Amino acid sequence: MGRSRSTGPRRERAAAEAVVEQVDGGLAELRPDRERARGWTLLIDGAPQSYVDLDDPAYLSFEYQRRLGHVIDLAAPPGKPVHAVHLGGGAFTLARYVAATRPRSTQQVVERDAALVQLVRRALPLDAGARIRVRALDAREGLVKVADGWADLIVADVFSGARTPAHLTSTEFLDEVRRALKPSGVYAANLADGPPLAHLRGQIATAAARFGELALIADSAVLRGKRFGNAILLASDAPLPLAELTRRAASDPHPGRLEHGRALIDFIGGAAPVTDAAAVASPAPPPSVFH
Repeated sequence: MGRSRSTGPRRERAAAEAVVEQVDGGLAELRPDRERARGWTLLIDGAPQSYVDLDDPAYLSFEYQRRLGHVIDLAAPPGKPVHAVHLGGGAFTLARYVAATRPRSTQQVVERDAALVQLVRRALPLDAGARIRVRALDAREGLVKVADGWADLIVADVFSGARTPAHLTSTEFLDEVRRALKPSGVYAANLADGPPLAHLRGQIATAAARFGELALIADSAVLRGKRFGNAILLASDAPLPLAELTRRAASDPHPGRLEHGRALIDFIGGAAPVTDAAAVASPAPPPSVFH
């Protein structure tokens, strides 16, 4: 075939081996991408959590992360630095994305799994020039430490055993989110649910009780309750860029649908806002999701 001689990147791909370590949340594996020289997937107990390309941190592989990337892109004028808080760190994929697309941004990452933070810092180091502070704390404890009105953007992507912890699903939690956001700030949460979508409906109702503007981006099959999957919930007290979000979601490799306004309120049905007293963790995904 005329391609037997390896190039430098090919040698690096061939030499790269998976890194497997026990962390607080389970067995972590950093698996090299055979197609991208410095691409890595983070898995916890076999469940894919994050993808990072160290050569191209603006590359977002996972569907839900691309949708959050659209939110980041539209959170401020192109290239303008922002103050961002990431609840849930994983491999710091979205913090790296913000640093690459919005240089001089100031960011806080809150990840309770200290052993995972150490692994990612060692194996997939952050750019030394990026203004990213990582706190090894529970997401809600870390959020409390964010100054009033500091954040342009708060992204929640927190899973423990593939489930969002109960204390991150309540109106009291969103009160802290709203306190830390600027008046024009945006909250974006990665939610996971399947039929009958009771968790997702409750989360939308909870956000509607605390914010004036809402939108939801998800695969049509997920919204119809046909399969388990991710949905991105957006909330703000300022108008959201609905037209551009709709266009971007529809043009993704796996097209998403954006719901807002009356259609989103109708989707809630009779679901009530969730309080700390009644909160439960999100449902566990079926085993087939990761196979």
